[in-house]
Amino acid sequence: MTTNVLAPVAGRAVALGDVPDPVFSQGMVGFGAAIDPPHEIVDAVAPVSGKLLKLMPHAYIVLTPDNVGVLVHLGLDTVALNGEGFTTHLEQGVEVSAGQVVITYDIPSVVAKGLNPIVPVVIMDEREPGNIAVTPPLGAHLTVGAGLFVASS
Repeated sequence: MTTNVLAPVAGRAVALGDVPDPVFSQGMVGFGAAIDPPHEIVDAVAPVSGKLLKLMPHAYIVLTPDNVGVLVHLGLDTVALNGEGFTTHLEQGVEVSAGQVVITYDIPSVVAKGLNPIVPVVIMDEREPGNIAVTPPLGAHLTVGAGLFVASS
């Protein structure tokens, strides 16, 4: 089974191991890739179709029909902002289509607070980094909805 994961925001493709947070760089929550977004207000979209399993202002998880959970985390340590800089557009538990807007992400406000705006995208509980094939070359600029990686299980 493979899961095609799309870029939830535009930006530069970054290896998950290069994210300056051990929770992500060491694959503690799962493996995937990250995007270094432009410093502007952007809409973060669903990277896959499925159920919006978890929705917080700074992060969300979409569960595919094959029960693959994909986490999108908007910035590092952004939970400390208590929702400031984020506008959610959906309710937790709804069905979403890949590319559907989930959260508007005010990157300049996050950067102004000294936080890193990078967006890790991971397959929840994936323990094998070899099961993740990053689609674009690292460093490539992605548009919203472009292929980010393919997860195989």
